[in-house]
Amino acid sequence: MHVNDDRYPQQILDQIKKGTTTCALTCSDGVVLAADTRASAGLFIADRHVMKIQKVDNHLGMTIAGGVADAQNLVDTMRYNANIYRLSKKEPIPVSSAARLCSNILFNQRYFPFYVQIIMGGFDFRQQKGQIYNIDLFGSMTTESFISTGSGSPVAYGYLESEFKEGMSVNEAYKVAIQAIAAAIRRNAGTGDSINAVIIDKNGYTELSKEIKDSVGAKF
Repeated sequence: MHVNDDRYPQQILDQIKKGTTTCALTCSDGVVLAADTRASAGLFIADRHVMKIQKVDNHLGMTIAGGVADAQNLVDTMRYNANIYRLSKKEPIPVSSAARLCSNILFNQRYFPFYVQIIMGGFDFRQQKGQIYNIDLFGSMTTESFISTGSGSPVAYGYLESEFKEGMSVNEAYKVAIQAIAAAIRRNAGTGDSINAVIIDKNGYTELSKEIKDSVGAKF
């Protein structure tokens, strides 16, 4: 479809709003990423156990919403470039640089876009703090204290606006993130089944176990 086609904005909306809820929170000692596990195709549930939080490097991860094939391609590209940077510079790629690279890739594809919305998050060793970036399918990039994407994001934002506090530790924030996704599951048909959560801090990339997630007591 050409960009001048009147249906283009609606066609994009149809592609990236099918279903999913992801969120990311910045903390005093790192970042927390969380997402549901349902993959949908219209009204059909295609998969109940999708990992929408992808590890890019030991200090860097990204959440994916939108088209699966486009998102997987972008994840592979980011992993490749993060590894090349680590090998050539002898240090991990800065989070801001990874986000800018992802933004540039999406901007260069703007006439034939990847139908994705990305949250890039990680721990920056140069600045000794966590950073998160919201990147849309045209490459627009913003950074906030907390971000949510996907069809359930309006519900998740309602919970995050109420419960997020500046200066939270990752051990406090992962509970808020899980509850935000649970709220979206209760109110959004495209979001569901289960929740994954990841902590990224100076100790690296840690995926939370089922026991830890269950201890939060989120209902959905």
